[in-house]
Amino acid sequence: MICDLHCHTKLSDGSLGIEDIISQAKRTGINWLSITDHDTTASFSRADIIGQREGVKILHGIELSAWDKEQGRKVHILCYAPQKPNRLEVLCMKSCEIRKECCKEMIAKVMDKFPITLESVLKYTTSSKSIFKQHIMRALIDYGYALEFYGELDHELFNRENGSCYVEREYPDVNIVIDLIHTAKGAAVMAHPAQYDNIELLEKLAKAGKIDGVEIGHYSADENYRHELNAIADKYELIKTGGSDFHGLYNSVPTHLGSESTTKENLDRIIKLTKKK
Repeated sequence: MICDLHCHTKLSDGSLGIEDIISQAKRTGINWLSITDHDTTASFSRADIIGQREGVKILHGIELSAWDKEQGRKVHILCYAPQKPNRLEVLCMKSCEIRKECCKEMIAKVMDKFPITLESVLKYTTSSKSIFKQHIMRALIDYGYALEFYGELDHELFNRENGSCYVEREYPDVNIVIDLIHTAKGAAVMAHPAQYDNIELLEKLAKAGKIDGVEIGHYSADENYRHELNAIADKYELIKTGGSDFHGLYNSVPTHLGSESTTKENLDRIIKLTKKK
């Protein structure tokens, strides 16, 4: 059984729509799929309908933006199967607004360097609930200033350390985000700890009994990192998940639906946990 519990559509920073994603999941032999668009529940109803038609089981999911105040860095928390998703709406709206403000500032900085227009970026955001740097890079590619999304120009403009056009603000505190997930009767799983160097935070949250699981199967984690994550998960009896983190054209590395997956045992743990809530 293949359970891919992490992918994105045009509703956030993916290049494909819900129907294309689920149809591809069917062709790939995926049995369970979770569309985890950033800070939005907008996929839920349509994914259920298309999933039923295609014979792919859907686990509702959201990738929520959060902030580790102690380390001063971003962290992403996957929320699975919230029984009361309306309780997350205010949080989602707040995070989308933060991202929009950051990206509008980044667009202004890019426009000072390159003669592109705001419209050339926004035309790629019509389905999205926010604006992402991938949309800015796509406009730059359209006009010939780059040939790829994650090459030299992307690094020069948008790397987190010293990108000349990079803008970041604090997202809601990770503890508040996890509490709201539990209030919504969902399961809270830390996404790709390797991507933002969140392993210390993971152990702290696990020790306090706040986090339900951790995404171990992700392209950002090498074999040694996965070994560390598995040790923490075993120590605190965390749910272990995996997913492709598929973005289509906007993938940062070659990855396809089903390239990473969650075991049926861990999927059952998520479902059991959220039903118990």
